[in-house]
Amino acid sequence: MAQVLDDAGVSAALAGLDGWTVTDGALVRTVQFPDFPAAIGGVAAVAATAEELNHHPDIDIRWRSVTFRCVTHSAGGITDLDVTLALAIDGIAGEVSAV
Repeated sequence: MAQVLDDAGVSAALAGLDGWTVTDGALVRTVQFPDFPAAIGGVAAVAATAEELNHHPDIDIRWRSVTFRCVTHSAGGITDLDVTLALAIDGIAGEVSAV
């Protein structure tokens, strides 16, 4: 099982992430895409990466605004898996022309 990061580990991870915060014990970022098709394309790209990592974010889609929540539910907190997934989401958001 993945190890939950302590506060210092989470703070260090946040320093390397673009626009992420910690909310209710999860890494959270909302990405504004140019339009709805771009938002769905971004979600599809994140889904493919999540499958490769076998680690899946919670995703909330509101028109062109997509909120990603990364937390390892089975471990009860934020782990390195969540940081890895958040970094991947940062890369995908940039590739899909987030505004």
